[in-house]
Amino acid sequence: MISNSKNMFEFRSKGSGAFLMQLLKLDGLLLFLISLISLIGVFVLYSASNESLEVLSRQLLRILIAFTALIITSQLSIDFIRRISPWGFFSGLLLLLLVLFSGDIGQGAQRWLNLGVRFQPSEVMKLAVPMMVAWYLYDKKIPPTGKQMLIIFILILMPSFLIAKQPDLGTSILVFTAGMLVVFLSGIHFRYIITLIFLAFPSSLLLWKFMAEYQKQRVMTLLNPDSDPLGAGYNIIQSKIAIGSGGLFGKGWTNGSQVQLEFLPEKSTDFIFAVIGEEFGLLGLLTILLIYILIIARGLFIASQATDLYSRLLAGSISLTFFVYVFVNAAMVIGLMPIVGVPLPLISYGGTSMVTLMIGFGILMSINSNRKLLST
Repeated sequence: MISNSKNMFEFRSKGSGAFLMQLLKLDGLLLFLISLISLIGVFVLYSASNESLEVLSRQLLRILIAFTALIITSQLSIDFIRRISPWGFFSGLLLLLLVLFSGDIGQGAQRWLNLGVRFQPSEVMKLAVPMMVAWYLYDKKIPPTGKQMLIIFILILMPSFLIAKQPDLGTSILVFTAGMLVVFLSGIHFRYIITLIFLAFPSSLLLWKFMAEYQKQRVMTLLNPDSDPLGAGYNIIQSKIAIGSGGLFGKGWTNGSQVQLEFLPEKSTDFIFAVIGEEFGLLGLLTILLIYILIIARGLFIASQATDLYSRLLAGSISLTFFVYVFVNAAMVIGLMPIVGVPLPLISYGGTSMVTLMIGFGILMSINSNRKLLST
């Protein structure tokens, strides 16, 4: 009787909202930040799509599916997630092989599969690769040995190579980075870091040799976009104009001339960061970046509090990979990096990327709830 009274008191003191979060194993702060950035994304996308209700309704459906995936994933135990990691990885490799032989072609690349639902398997590998590397290191002493490093490199390079063949160099680099972040978080020996630095230059030359002509042109355009203002340099020039014209406070929602007059390319996807800059100004961009920083900080905090090696490595990789997505997109839009086709997380129009990100956040919440369970 006393115990029941105590439980009733705890329920009333916490409030129904907190009780529901605990019941569903959701992290309230992380969920709030994700919801906030997704809501902002809906408003920005409405303007970027020239106030298209059709585009907005499709994106809202994708957001609903993504949040459902987050909630379902958060209910899974981290032990279960760890056990299915190799299955997810090798299933992803199989899907990448299917893309090469029977994938749908769009925008000059063969990146999509249509299995009743059209999606990009490469997006799945952004999560499957770090899960696999963390699974491999889970029961081993760290830092990894030279032999283990070789096995890890093979695991990371297989999907990276298949994605680069689509061709999708940007996603290939991101998948490679996601896997390598797990390695660095495991406490890699300093001599391996030095070796990687020395290998970076010859690897870059080799990469340049196998890059497609349009990819090489993107790199050269980064150095001098004005050399071809109506061709290869058009995207980045218009993006800079949009951000610069927004000033400190922006032109106002749906009032961006670069957006509404169709000067800004890919404004609903890769260049939506420029839409925010034009319509909401520097303050709008800084607000978006602050929310992203808070999401990353929360993820890293969950990683630091994780109770096992797999959870720490995976949570750290998910959080830092999210940072890489934001950094690459922002740097690309303002002309600090070549255009690589990386969307702005949780804001750009798209389905597979958002669902994959939400599953990653669901894993973070599962890790956090597992820590709380063990501490009680």
